[in-house]
Amino acid sequence: MSLLLVFVPASIALAWVHADPVWIFAASALAIVPLAGQMGKATEYLAEHLGAGLGGLLNASFGNAAELIIGFVALRAGLIDVVKASITGSIIGNILLVLGASVVVGGLKHETQYFNRTAAGLGVTLAALSAIGLVVPAIFHMVVQGQPEPHEQELSLEIAMVLFVTYVLSLVFTLRTHRHLYVGESSDETDEALGVGTWSRRKSLLILLGATALVAWMSELLVGAVEHAAHDLGMTNVFIGVILVAIVGNAAEHSTAVMMAARNHMDLAMNIAIGSSIQIALFVAPLLVFAGYVMGQPMDLVFSTFEVVAVAIAVAAVVLIAMDGESNWMEGVNLLAVYVILAIAFYFLP
Repeated sequence: MSLLLVFVPASIALAWVHADPVWIFAASALAIVPLAGQMGKATEYLAEHLGAGLGGLLNASFGNAAELIIGFVALRAGLIDVVKASITGSIIGNILLVLGASVVVGGLKHETQYFNRTAAGLGVTLAALSAIGLVVPAIFHMVVQGQPEPHEQELSLEIAMVLFVTYVLSLVFTLRTHRHLYVGESSDETDEALGVGTWSRRKSLLILLGATALVAWMSELLVGAVEHAAHDLGMTNVFIGVILVAIVGNAAEHSTAVMMAARNHMDLAMNIAIGSSIQIALFVAPLLVFAGYVMGQPMDLVFSTFEVVAVAIAVAAVVLIAMDGESNWMEGVNLLAVYVILAIAFYFLP
């Protein structure tokens, strides 16, 4: 993945010579992938130095920093549809694409893999809450159409507050009161796979800050080229946001989750995939709603009908996989099949 860092200077050079927006979009997207990976590694190392409490909080806060930065940049540019689509895409991408790939790879090496049903159950419950957070504003929008004062912005802001408070309480649950449910995968092999303890605190902090700055720069280039690229490629802004932007932001988590599943650490793979979706819905989405008010670009939580249905389908699929506490490669194939079906539908969506 580090080889993709070559696209950082390539993106800057393409933007400097005013190249075709499609090339700028592709290069900046590929540049974000390794930068997001570096942010994740630096966060992991820094968390190890800070201890379990602060470290866990840092991981929870920066776990989806790349998606958050892309969202901020797109929101500032007024591309609210792209922001919403990237939220939807990150949710369904993590629980269908990331988890599906992890289950397939792990299942091919191990006939049956087991994970903590209680921890997975809480994860899918919070994922269901994220679906509810999208369904209610959409239903409310249909009910109040034509009314003189629908109060949709106020509804979205208050629902965002509820989601954010729920996320904070979930951190208390996972990091304090029920931490034992989430530490079962601690082992030398897991630490080696994550590279924990390799970088100093200073190096981790410098790389985290540097990668964050570069992700912000690449996001500016990506967002600046997205509309022209979508037009030239015959894609809609929604498809770009749901599929391409979401995959770019989550690529580092894809590789880590798959690697953990291959090493038979299915608990950790589940936590990465489902936990990332939860963080997008309960942390990133509310922050973007709050930021919209500050930036003068108010964003509500009224997603399109198909986006809401896609999230609901994804949550239902992962509930069926997680309810028995074990997995096999065919269940992963089922999750990937659902993701491909939704991706095809988003491609043809007007």
